[in-house]
Amino acid sequence: MREEFQDEILSINSIYGGDTLTRLSKEPAIYAFILPTQPDISVRIEFPPTYPDAPPSILGTQHVGDNLAKGDGAFLVELVRETLAEMYMPGAPCIYDLIEESDSKVQQLGLDQSSKDEKQQAAQADGQPAQIPSDLHTPSDGPSQSLDQLDEEPPWILSDVVTEKKSVFIARAAPVKSIEAAKQYLAHLLATDKKVAKATHNITAWRIRGEHGVQFQDCDDDGETAAGGRVLHLLELMGVWDAMVVVTRWYGGVQLGPDRFRIINQTARDALMRGGLAPETGKEGGGKKKGKR
Repeated sequence: MREEFQDEILSINSIYGGDTLTRLSKEPAIYAFILPTQPDISVRIEFPPTYPDAPPSILGTQHVGDNLAKGDGAFLVELVRETLAEMYMPGAPCIYDLIEESDSKVQQLGLDQSSKDEKQQAAQADGQPAQIPSDLHTPSDGPSQSLDQLDEEPPWILSDVVTEKKSVFIARAAPVKSIEAAKQYLAHLLATDKKVAKATHNITAWRIRGEHGVQFQDCDDDGETAAGGRVLHLLELMGVWDAMVVVTRWYGGVQLGPDRFRIINQTARDALMRGGLAPETGKEGGGKKKGKR
């Protein structure tokens, strides 16, 4: 199998998680394929030796979770198969687009796991919207752990606050030079801002260049399925290095569907641009603005 294909597999697993594509056999090249929105179903996909000049084939289900309805696996296989037929172009790697397009269809149909989680949250709230902080920029009353164990306040750059159907989103970006610094910044934020700590999701992603050309990148969905990988992919597309982003969401009781991912990326990009952390913004940052916690 071509080296470009192996690089594509590594990239996909880096963005969405290491079990997104798992090799089942080498000859022929068959993989178990998991959509981020449907982690309880894995699909077998076969790549011909001439991929991407020839398309992969969707063979069927590899695993279906015990708690799923009868026919869910077959339905997903057909959905992925139809999506592949619609978007495949000879010579062009297609795995990322296949994931994105298939995920989008699953979300539009309301079949994704995160939509089910949102429905559960709405049911628990008995139809009442969640309490949303009145002032997102006000420091909390006190830390949830000893500040003696934390370094000084991170140099967060804040995005604009976005409100959509009673859900509230805000992103923070900061320059970081090590994994340890990224973890300390996140710990400091959660320890010193109770409103952020009590948010529904704090989606995190970072990319760091270490010594001797070693590169580090990681992400965390914090319960918002596939969101961390999407933010990490945004950082890759923007060419961002030595920076981290935390996107905070307070769920407002109304499902947003795929729009939540658009807003998550929108606020993340806003924070990065304000902080001058994307190459195209340069050192001046195009209006760099440091916000309160």
